[in-house]
Amino acid sequence: MRAVVRTTLSALVLALGFSVATGVSAQTRLRIAGNFASDHSSSVAMQQFKKEVESTSKGALIVDVFDNQQLGGAQENVTQTRAGTIDMTWVGMAFLSRTVPELEAVSLPFMFPTREIAYKVMDGPVVDLIETKMADKGFTSLGFMELGLRQVTNSQKPVKGMADLKGMKIRMQPIETHLATFRALGANPIAMDIKEVYSALDQKVIDGQDNPFSLILASRFFEVQKHVSNTGHFFDFIAVAANKKKFEALPADHQKILRTAMTNAIAWQRSVSAKADTDALAELQKKGMTYTEIPATEREAMKKATAHVVDDVKKRLGAGFVDQVLAEVKKAGG
Repeated sequence: MRAVVRTTLSALVLALGFSVATGVSAQTRLRIAGNFASDHSSSVAMQQFKKEVESTSKGALIVDVFDNQQLGGAQENVTQTRAGTIDMTWVGMAFLSRTVPELEAVSLPFMFPTREIAYKVMDGPVVDLIETKMADKGFTSLGFMELGLRQVTNSQKPVKGMADLKGMKIRMQPIETHLATFRALGANPIAMDIKEVYSALDQKVIDGQDNPFSLILASRFFEVQKHVSNTGHFFDFIAVAANKKKFEALPADHQKILRTAMTNAIAWQRSVSAKADTDALAELQKKGMTYTEIPATEREAMKKATAHVVDDVKKRLGAGFVDQVLAEVKKAGG
């Protein structure tokens, strides 16, 4: 009961925009929430962020990290951050794209052949426009971690190519680009928050889902899924965003501390992501999942079948911006 009271009072203080007084100086407490499991690399990175912020600020800034859906699902965390109920979130870009649709321009099917090319684009000039659009919707962008290449799992059969997806009920993130892509591949895509997916798979409401290998493992989907394939249909990022008004109300030196610590946390998370994904696939196979390789010819057929999705995004977001992103991908070697 005492813990509940303390948490409630702390939330009230934050909501009113006050600092918490100490015997020496005033502290500012910041809450950051995410839906990723505690052992996912992004959650570990947030703990490193917390440690660096508190150390560099000499305790003037305190960061409370809430991972593993402690403060709600992904979409709830986006809404909470925008409203200022919490200060920051780290979340799959698809959930943020419902508020900032321009993010869809870097979420096109089969867009990034490698993570290195994806990094070059997301660290380049196209991000300036994305961050401006995020600011227009009340967010301050603090960078992008790797979520990784999304792969399909299912409980029905090995997926060797597009024909095997026909009619399969696949959970997707709530982003039209992803849904349209899987409709084009012949599947029956269903938008669903990540917090509902395990139960839906267990109860056979859906046949499968898509996520990077590391998240398939962390979410324990191997318990309710038999098959996994390297479809690699999207390379996905984790957006780190703060409430713009609250962030800009902080002293400039505190803003700098937060940005520097997050830059370091993101760099670390990206550095371990490739190995984490490879290790996760090996562990999934040990857990009993059947792994099926997608031939290059099949992947090319899937890419051609989804080409019109890019044109649809151009119509919604404007051809100029999407073409700029595609030009950056080509420039980066894609």
